[in-house]
Amino acid sequence: MHDTRAFKVFRAVVVTVLALFTLLPLYVMTTSAMKPLRDVQGPFTWWPSTVTLEPFVDMWTTVPLARYFVNSAVVATSATLASLVVAIFAAFAVSRYRFPGRAAFTTTVLSTQMFPGVLFLLPLFIIFVNLDQSTGIQLVGTRAGLVITYLTFSLPFSIWMLAGYFDGIPRELDEAARVDGCSPMGALVRVVLPAARPGVIAVAIYGFMTAWGEVLFASVMTTDVNRTLAVGLREYSTQTNVYWNEIMAASLVVSVPVVVGFLLLQRYFVAGLTAGAVK
Repeated sequence: MHDTRAFKVFRAVVVTVLALFTLLPLYVMTTSAMKPLRDVQGPFTWWPSTVTLEPFVDMWTTVPLARYFVNSAVVATSATLASLVVAIFAAFAVSRYRFPGRAAFTTTVLSTQMFPGVLFLLPLFIIFVNLDQSTGIQLVGTRAGLVITYLTFSLPFSIWMLAGYFDGIPRELDEAARVDGCSPMGALVRVVLPAARPGVIAVAIYGFMTAWGEVLFASVMTTDVNRTLAVGLREYSTQTNVYWNEIMAASLVVSVPVVVGFLLLQRYFVAGLTAGAVK
């Protein structure tokens, strides 16, 4: 009894500390977004001297935030859909078929996760530049190039996780669908994918979050026209001033799509990650 009570107290303390660790930065960000610029440039205060919503209005004109928002939405959505389609077919092939090089393929896919992403920056840049010089296909400074870049990160993990999830779906379901006249593609679309919905949603969320908040490659592979949000937020800092209140307001706004999407699909995301990792 004593041990149980002590454990409950310890758990309450740990949860409280973690909650404060998580919520305190969010509180500072929210209050800073409602402060006049003079407040955020002076000594730190826990509450604005004057509550104002001007930073939420001015942030759209200080930098072309709407354009950056559209760029991020297009790139993240395209990268997610492309990663999802390729990962589904690749994972289905790895899970359901035995072919020469299957073990080498799965090992290679998994081994790419062992290297930091910065190692791929220079090789990808050189490949894109040489491709432009030899074929005229421009990828550096375009949305398409950024989408292809993000696929190099999201695809290996997506294939690995979906293959594990597909392994947990009984093959008898495929065979029953084949008996009923379905082709392998029909069995995948009508039987396997509905059963693997949590895993598919988890892969989609992972791909979108990876592309939405990426900074390093977006800072090199984009120009002023197709710059994404993660890079565009730096423009609130100029040579003469730093608009901290607008940075905080813009950070809150650009976080809304990811946070809302994650909260709505959280149960699928957790179930997909758990099942895919265990398998």
